[in-house]
Amino acid sequence: MFKVFKNLKARDVIFILICAGLVVVQVWLDLTMPDYTQKLAESVSAGSIDMEKVLANGGMMLLCAVGSMLSAMFCGFFAAQIAANFAKTLREKLFGNILRFSNSEINKFSTPSLITRTTNDVVQLQMFMAMGLQMLIKAPVTAIWAIAKISNSSIEWTRAVLVCVIVIVVTILTLVLTAYPKFKSIQKLTDNLNDVTRENISGVRVVRAFNAEKYQEKKFDNVNDAITKNHLFTSRIMGLMMPVMMMAMNGVTLAIYWIGAYLVNDAEIAGRAEVVGNMSAFTQYAMQVIGAFMMLVMIFIIMPRTLVSAKRINEVLETEPTIDYKSEEIKSTTRGKIEFKNVSFAYGDSGKPCIKNVSFEINSGETFAIIGATGTGKSTLVNLIPRYYDVTGGEILIDGVNIKEYPEEQLERIVSVAPQKATLFSGDIKSNITYGCKEEVKDTDERIKRSLEISKSDFVNNLSDGIHAKVAQGGTNYSGGQKQRLSIARAVFKNSEIMIFDDTFSALDYKTDMLVRKAIREELSDTTVIIVAQRIGTIRNADKILVLHDGEIAGIGKHEDLMKNCDIYKEIALSQLSAEELSGKESA
Repeated sequence: MFKVFKNLKARDVIFILICAGLVVVQVWLDLTMPDYTQKLAESVSAGSIDMEKVLANGGMMLLCAVGSMLSAMFCGFFAAQIAANFAKTLREKLFGNILRFSNSEINKFSTPSLITRTTNDVVQLQMFMAMGLQMLIKAPVTAIWAIAKISNSSIEWTRAVLVCVIVIVVTILTLVLTAYPKFKSIQKLTDNLNDVTRENISGVRVVRAFNAEKYQEKKFDNVNDAITKNHLFTSRIMGLMMPVMMMAMNGVTLAIYWIGAYLVNDAEIAGRAEVVGNMSAFTQYAMQVIGAFMMLVMIFIIMPRTLVSAKRINEVLETEPTIDYKSEEIKSTTRGKIEFKNVSFAYGDSGKPCIKNVSFEINSGETFAIIGATGTGKSTLVNLIPRYYDVTGGEILIDGVNIKEYPEEQLERIVSVAPQKATLFSGDIKSNITYGCKEEVKDTDERIKRSLEISKSDFVNNLSDGIHAKVAQGGTNYSGGQKQRLSIARAVFKNSEIMIFDDTFSALDYKTDMLVRKAIREELSDTTVIIVAQRIGTIRNADKILVLHDGEIAGIGKHEDLMKNCDIYKEIALSQLSAEELSGKESA
């Protein structure tokens, strides 16, 4: 847990020191009040009530109480500042680190788990800092100081308090050790709950279409019941602490007065007033000791879950992205040339490569297509170019330079991707098309207009707000085809030297598919275009077509050549179009 506190900023450390000073002042004032109580009790027990002494001692007690209250208020203010700043810093670092993760690290943690760690786990630490910081400092200071004061009093009273303290400590340790494993599993169950909820909400149309509401409810109930049982168990265990504390507090008070009665009875008449005064003061000191341990109880109630959350946050912060980028910009005379040299790739620790010794070249300005059966590694192959994953064998060159030599920002400028699943962000159409542009672009509206024309996003012109039309989170207020066309427009707007369309045209009808590709061919003739597709009609006019089968190259060349020389390509083609259709040219 202490590792996570390395993320505290210098200002937060200063505030913690101020909090510690204020707590010491507060404890000193709290432990000074019993001294004045003792003087008042001695005065009353002696039978001589001097109002001057009463007012003086009472006034000092009031000043101590006010001072203690002000110290607690200022300490609470600084603790809230520390907790809020600390949570903000953690969220920033977690989010920043997650953005640097490759797909391998994302898959390792899972998306729901990363969301939980960035939100729920950070909140746990924030609560601990806000509530626990004061108690964490105050409890030991109060306990040690109060015990030091009472140790000078009657040995009988001291023994009673020590017995009470031992009972409390044993109880706390037993309950915390019992509850800790359950607290650990609660956070994992929270991940599962987020996972099931996210799956159900995102797939609600499919759930309804297949009348699977009961099935989904059962899945949710299983996870919900598991997390509820864990919460009930930990709440019941921790709930035992307070009755034990109250019993200890009442028991020690009873013991002090019981022992005090014997001490008063045994004392001489002249010394009885002093014993009564000591008993009053000792009672308050004992309450301070018990109060300190009650604060420790509160800390131990929130500590187990905080420890688990801190560990989970550290796991993300300490995970170094497997993909490392260079810092020096690369200068090249060519533009958009790609070369694969004996490239192999395997996911994680599976050991079995899904891409095997793939080698080919794509010249500048070529349209290069990739086709193959489902699961042959088409998307995996193109995902290696922008380094979503790193190759496990061989190398990929862009403009004659290994992609591992490029700085991250330069590689992002060179490669533009329209992914298989179109993703839109909340905002408007303009912000989605210009998404990712770090610098102000000249003639932005003209470039947006051109991008919309190339992607055949004519529907934007029919919207009342045009390019300023609202986009809901995930683009849920647009159809699949509209989202895909806006995704293509975003890739075109970026104006990169390499554009990858990963099965992007599958959501488009045949006519729109043909029109978009025709516009790309005419308007982006100097751009290297890579198209991953399932339709023969989409890729038949490409300059080169790569046929993948089980992660290996089954054929490469033009459509006509592959129809003659590649059985797999011919089989795919004939399954979609007739021989007469295949022999003719696409009307484009």
